[in-house]
Amino acid sequence: MKSVAVVLGMLMVSLTAQAGPSINVGVVYDYLDGDKSTYLKRIFNGGTSTAFVKVEILEILYDAQGVAKEVPLKSQADSNARDGLMASPARLIVPANGMQGTRLLFLGERGSERYFRVRYIPVVPEKEDAFAVSEEEREAYQSTLQAGVSILAGYGTVFFVRPKNTRYDTQVENGAAHYRVRNNGNSVIEVDEFKNCVVGKIDDCYPTTKNHVLPGRTFSFDKQAGREYTFKLVEGEAQKNHAVKG
Repeated sequence: MKSVAVVLGMLMVSLTAQAGPSINVGVVYDYLDGDKSTYLKRIFNGGTSTAFVKVEILEILYDAQGVAKEVPLKSQADSNARDGLMASPARLIVPANGMQGTRLLFLGERGSERYFRVRYIPVVPEKEDAFAVSEEEREAYQSTLQAGVSILAGYGTVFFVRPKNTRYDTQVENGAAHYRVRNNGNSVIEVDEFKNCVVGKIDDCYPTTKNHVLPGRTFSFDKQAGREYTFKLVEGEAQKNHAVKG
């Protein structure tokens, strides 16, 4: 009986811990084509209570060695407009088992490709958060989460803003011992669903990977005898399957 009580107690704690909001942002990578300025991102809440979600945006900058850093967005010098990406709205109230959308709007120059980190963060609404809830509603919501021992998990995505005049120029070098994909265009390409398997054994593979190749950079791998390499080469809306044997 004692062991049964312990198991039941653990089950109740487990069920209680799962109570609360549980958001899903869909795909992790989003792309804004050169002829578009807005992108609709949908946020789903599969939890048992309303999710109050704050959207935060940072720009990703790469140095000459390809090392990335995330920096706050800056306003344009001649106006109060932001130079970069903005979310409208930046505060979302997503009902349980419901969906809400935010539009990601790009403002600024598009002579070259730009990259952003977009974070969707569930929060307990505070007075300064600009959520349209009363003080009583805020306190009731906070009490509900505390009673449920809910964990508010956020998600970070990467947003690619392609240049206005997008140009693809992908060079492939299939050598005896090496394979290289060089991006000579001005927008990111993908080496997607990359698999490295023993020839004829589709279940004897290394983990499948997704690889972004930024402009001016190269994706490469060493070819090994007895192994086969398959992937999709994606250039915007166009994609092509490749298979290479070592």
